[in-house]
Amino acid sequence: MEKFLYLAVNLFAISYPLAQSFESKIRFASKWNALFPAILITGTFFIIWDIWFTSIGVWEFNTRYLLGVFLFDLPIEEWLFFITVPFACIFIYEVLIYFFPKDVFQLFGKPFIFVMIPFLIGLGLMHTDKWYTAVNCFVGAAALLIHFLVFNDRYLGRFLFAYFVHLIPFILCNGVLTGGLTDEPVVIYNSAENLGIRIWTVPIEDTIYSMTLLLMNISFFESFRTQKTFQTIGS
Repeated sequence: MEKFLYLAVNLFAISYPLAQSFESKIRFASKWNALFPAILITGTFFIIWDIWFTSIGVWEFNTRYLLGVFLFDLPIEEWLFFITVPFACIFIYEVLIYFFPKDVFQLFGKPFIFVMIPFLIGLGLMHTDKWYTAVNCFVGAAALLIHFLVFNDRYLGRFLFAYFVHLIPFILCNGVLTGGLTDEPVVIYNSAENLGIRIWTVPIEDTIYSMTLLLMNISFFESFRTQKTFQTIGS
């Protein structure tokens, strides 16, 4: 049964959001026409990143906990990760919008940008000898800058709220994948390529990685949703 562990993490991540997608309040399923293109575009970027990092030894996958199906040297479970996790994260984003109509974090949007971009660039420059740290920081800074240039602070408050909330299930799932509950990790990180600071068993860089993953999905999701709204109004 060990070989189903990573698959089980994916199923755990998506099970409740998928089951609740058709309820009448949030109506998450009605937003899939904007969601799935966002997941596809963002997932393509992260899959390319994943293939690259696997090829240069930044991380590897423990076949003990995998089905054994690989595509471009990535297990099928890793491909599914970039569908199930964004699906669940955008569900959290939409649930928070429904239950908290007032954008309570809006005032923190611009300060977050002005602090985080220089911080990430500086941290990346300090650790250019560590692939996971440096690339995470530079990509995260670029994602924040591009989002801000395109949308200003329109969605930043909502993003921050969703980001802070999603860290709980994200750390839980990643903790399982990094050996928090098993004899060996599912995803084995090369310690020479990161800072060696962990939350539970999760590398601290994963919080930046998840920030970029969530922000890119929200950026594309809101872009596609806006386009669909204008098309509906125009028709």
